[in-house]
Amino acid sequence: MKRKKVVKQRGHRTHGWGSPKKHRGAGSRGGRGYAGSKKHKRVWVAKNEPDRLGKRGFHSLRDKRVKARVRAINLRDLERIALKKGLKEINLKELGYDKLLGAGQVTRKLIVKADMFSASAKEKIERAGGKLIKI
Repeated sequence: MKRKKVVKQRGHRTHGWGSPKKHRGAGSRGGRGYAGSKKHKRVWVAKNEPDRLGKRGFHSLRDKRVKARVRAINLRDLERIALKKGLKEINLKELGYDKLLGAGQVTRKLIVKADMFSASAKEKIERAGGKLIKI
């Protein structure tokens, strides 16, 4: 009667499979499929199948609540533009700005038309003898 291979291989570490890792089943590769992909398999998935990780698909803009971006300019930059172009009356909308901020100083009388302006900008322009007009 022929003896089974398991019996023949008693005492041999690998039972004829070469490296001890080779005949262990799925345990040697960390599980079947994507089992454990949040733990030990995550690095493998990131390397071999990067499209499986990260955000995908459609996201409604209603969920995002998109904010309107306000383009602002400071007083120092506004005065520089006024000196360069020789202007006394400036419309911020035409320059592509929405709001006037108060960083810097004003030395000239300027008439500024803007959608929005900070309190400090208003105070500095009026102190220099200028005027702010809300569009």
